[in-house]
Amino acid sequence: MSTQHKDGTVLEVRKAKLKPPPMFKVMLLNDDYTPMEFVVAVLQKFFAMTRERATQVMLKVHREGVGVCGVYPKDVAATRVQQVAAYARRHQHPLQCVMEES
Repeated sequence: MSTQHKDGTVLEVRKAKLKPPPMFKVMLLNDDYTPMEFVVAVLQKFFAMTRERATQVMLKVHREGVGVCGVYPKDVAATRVQQVAAYARRHQHPLQCVMEES
């Protein structure tokens, strides 16, 4: 689309192409000390998972060493990581929560 002014100048209207923000995976890492039940509770509390889904993710963490809790924009992912880390520390568990770009 273009517009022509009286002086002969032509202006073109361009729409900016916006790409979606990068997304980040939030993951829990396995350790030998955090109880499985605590991991399930964390998944339910911070990632709104059902007990069944939280148990599946917890078992993946236990068996494979890492499990994905969700995929979020950077600021949301960072907040979740901080919340889980603080909650684990308050309950004296070494549970680690990390994020990486997906």
